[in-house]
Amino acid sequence: MQQKGVSMTISSSLNAGVAALSANATRLAAISDNIANSATYGYKRVETDFQSMVLSGNGGSYSAGGVRSVTQRLIDQGGSLTTTSNPTDLAVRGRGFLPVARSSQVTAGNDTPQMMLTTTGSFRTDADGVLKTESGLVLLGWPANPDGTMPDFPRDTADGLEPVRINVNQLTGEPTTSIRLGVNLPASETNAGASGDPMDLSVEYFDNMGKSQTVRIEFTPTVPGSGDSNEWQMTLRDSAQSDAIIGEYTLTFDDSRASGGTLTDVVPGGTGGAFDNATGSLIVNVEGGPIEVTIGKLGAPDGLTQLGSKFAPLSISKDGSPVGNMTSAEVDENGFVHASFDTGITRVIYQVPLVDLPNPNGMVSLDRQTYLPSPGSGSFYLWDAGDGPTGDVVAFARQESATDVAGELTDMIQTQRAYSSNAKVIQTVDEMLQETTNIKR
Repeated sequence: MQQKGVSMTISSSLNAGVAALSANATRLAAISDNIANSATYGYKRVETDFQSMVLSGNGGSYSAGGVRSVTQRLIDQGGSLTTTSNPTDLAVRGRGFLPVARSSQVTAGNDTPQMMLTTTGSFRTDADGVLKTESGLVLLGWPANPDGTMPDFPRDTADGLEPVRINVNQLTGEPTTSIRLGVNLPASETNAGASGDPMDLSVEYFDNMGKSQTVRIEFTPTVPGSGDSNEWQMTLRDSAQSDAIIGEYTLTFDDSRASGGTLTDVVPGGTGGAFDNATGSLIVNVEGGPIEVTIGKLGAPDGLTQLGSKFAPLSISKDGSPVGNMTSAEVDENGFVHASFDTGITRVIYQVPLVDLPNPNGMVSLDRQTYLPSPGSGSFYLWDAGDGPTGDVVAFARQESATDVAGELTDMIQTQRAYSSNAKVIQTVDEMLQETTNIKR
């Protein structure tokens, strides 16, 4: 019986040695993978952990349980950022992941390609203007409204995401929706005996088709029989409607010491919207739709004033733009994709969210440094970059590999020594078993 116990103990030593060889081989495989990807952008290193196995003794003898290896990819640990010259090279600084999809699913016409996650990518436009990497990953984002505003999308699903498409050289125009007037009217023209001649001002605007049109504004002073009237008739005409009148207003100015030259009253005539003193503006309708014309609040020394003897258009501003070509696109730190046009305007065309999960290390690892959410990672949520727990998006940058080559080489030496030692254990056990066999003889 004692000889049998000795044989079982020696056999357990052999099993423990074999288990150790397998565990160290697994660790060496992880080290090899890490070193092989030391120059791979966005690579997350694999860590191997050893766990001892304990077997209960039998009759006072000890049985070796051996060791078991467990590997884990440290997805939440990223490498440092390095700068590039491509504006659509993107990297996540801090927590969060970029949503991407396989280009094969996009080109196959899949309306809802499977969302995968990554932390960096060198995205460039293909023949269709879609931003994708050389490895075939397409960047996903939410499309903006035509005016550059972002609609509301659900944050707990990828259903609203679509491939980010940048059509360089596409034409676009932006209609004018607001005009701000900064004009001084001569106070001397409302004196008794003044000529009463109207003063004209033409303001260009862009219609819904990007064509140049004009709002012609006529200021006609009210000339009294004696004294000063401090009153003007303002008439607005639209060139797109054959100079039809789109607004008529009576303007009255203050002549007091405290507020001289500022508006005291604005009374609409037969056409045009009411004056809103809270914004200092009024609404007129050109052929393409309403335009807000800001003339200044009552009692405020901006907008329209009446001072001195000179007609002076001091500040005329408006929004909108003529038709222009898209020349470039960049992604800002909040994930908004800005398209720049040769007319000087910039418009948001997409927003790339950052995806966050409770346990990033629980995701399923795929090739091309991509990951899939899983039950082990928890439910994902799509954040605005820089909001909540997420970091921000860095353009002109890539995230380097998380591999520390010096540390991996040190671990490789340790693994080699451990493997050699356990091989020696197996050799010793073999010799001892041979001795046990010789005893039977």
